Amino acid sequence: MMRTREFVTEGVAATTLARMERDGEILRLSRGLYQLADAEFDTHHDLAEAAKRVPKGVICLVSALAFHGLTDQIPHRVWMAIGARDWAPGDHGPKLQLVRIGSAQRDVDIELHTIENVEVRIFNVPRTLVDCFRFQKRVGLSVAIEALREALRLRRVTPSDIAARAQKSGTWSAIRPYLEALTIDG
Repeated sequence: MMRTREFVTEGVAATTLARMERDGEILRLSRGLYQLADAEFDTHHDLAEAAKRVPKGVICLVSALAFHGLTDQIPHRVWMAIGARDWAPGDHGPKLQLVRIGSAQRDVDIELHTIENVEVRIFNVPRTLVDCFRFQKRVGLSVAIEALREALRLRRVTPSDIAARAQKSGTWSAIRPYLEALTIDG
C-alpha cells in the first residue's frame, strides 16, 4: 500500500501509475492510495488504509478495542484520534470517525503494529479503556463497561495500570466505581 507521493519519491511518474491501474497491476483504494492487485487483504485492512490516509492519526476507542480483542462489536467506521488543529481527510476510502485530542495527549500511550506492511499507531489497552469512559457519550457506557470487564477477565491490563492512566487524564472519578465493582473479589 503506497500513496502517490511515495511512488513519485521512488521515481514512478503519475502517468506510469495511471497505466498500471488501467492494466490491473495496482488497485486504487482511495484518492491517492494504491495497492498491488494481487496483495492479500488482512482482517484489519481498514486500519492500515486509515493509517496511510492520516499519518499523524492514532487508532482509538471502538476500533482499538476491536483490534485488542476486547469487544465483539464490529465498528462500521475506523475511530481515529487526530490533533485539535490537524487536517481532517475527505470522505474517500474507509469511513472515519474522528476524535480531536490535543497533540500532547495524542502522542502518548501508543503501540506500533504492522498491518499489511503499514505501520499503524494504536492506543494501548489502558489508554483505550480510559478513553472509552472519557468519551462514553460517543461510544456508549455499556461498550466501555463490557470492554473493561473483558480486559480484566483476560488479564490484558491490571487495575493499577487503568487507575494510573485514568488519574493522568482526569477521568478517575468516571471509571473508579466500575473498576472497584469489577475488582471487588480480587
